[in-house]
Amino acid sequence: MPDHDFSPQELERRLQQLEGIVRPHGSALVAFSGGVDSSLALAVAARALPKERVLAVTSDNETYLPSELEEARRFVASLGVEHVIINTRELDDPNYASNPTNRCYFCKSTLYTDLKKIAEERGYGCIVDGANADDEGDWRPGRKAARELGVLSPLSAAGMGKEEVRALARHLGLPTWDKPALACLSSRFPYGQEITPEKLAQVARAEEFLRREGFRQVRVRHHGEIARLEVGEEEMERAFAMRGEISTELKKAGFLYVALDLSGYRSGSLNEGLKRKKRSLPVLS
Repeated sequence: MPDHDFSPQELERRLQQLEGIVRPHGSALVAFSGGVDSSLALAVAARALPKERVLAVTSDNETYLPSELEEARRFVASLGVEHVIINTRELDDPNYASNPTNRCYFCKSTLYTDLKKIAEERGYGCIVDGANADDEGDWRPGRKAARELGVLSPLSAAGMGKEEVRALARHLGLPTWDKPALACLSSRFPYGQEITPEKLAQVARAEEFLRREGFRQVRVRHHGEIARLEVGEEEMERAFAMRGEISTELKKAGFLYVALDLSGYRSGSLNEGLKRKKRSLPVLS
């Protein structure tokens, strides 16, 4: 639930503002991942433009949970716009697979380059993504790729943060309004640890199990033989109570050890290592 009480009038005004950002382009190709941000961006495009001039494109590859694709299909179908599934094959790029600190730049650069080709071939006026204003403050190398390739980010352009995005999505009746954040599976690996299809399959199997068990906000961080499990604070007690079953299942996925992170889930927890390294650097005079 959003903490701020946005009035219906305020939300309608913001909706009109978002539609006004998209409408002048006449048509739009929307990078649709299935999360609440891109769901709102797609819904706005479908309202602002003729539905036949809106195309949702979803990248389906090893870096996303298999169950997410079916949910994405259902959502797009509910809006009545065309949906295309592509495979951007990020792991073919050694710059991405080696997992540098700017990994997301290579991912988004590949994605937006492919989307730009589709948009040009099919005559779409712009490429839209679901980046919001909060994304501009965190370590998000993918935002650089979006700017370089001229991607339109209506939510960010309107200054809408995550809380307001969820409130507006709820106002519109979007089923994704309270969907937990779900970054691509490559975010489960410490920087510098090579990302492979086999490792991604381990994480996917582990997280799909936990989601089937009803855990909402969950991450299985891959530290080689160790799976470090992050769950929401309100789910910590249940995770501990299920520790035997969770340990068994995650070991079946290929991990040797299973640890429950006592700090719980936090977005971008692997960026904490970057911040620590930065603090430890000597000050140069």
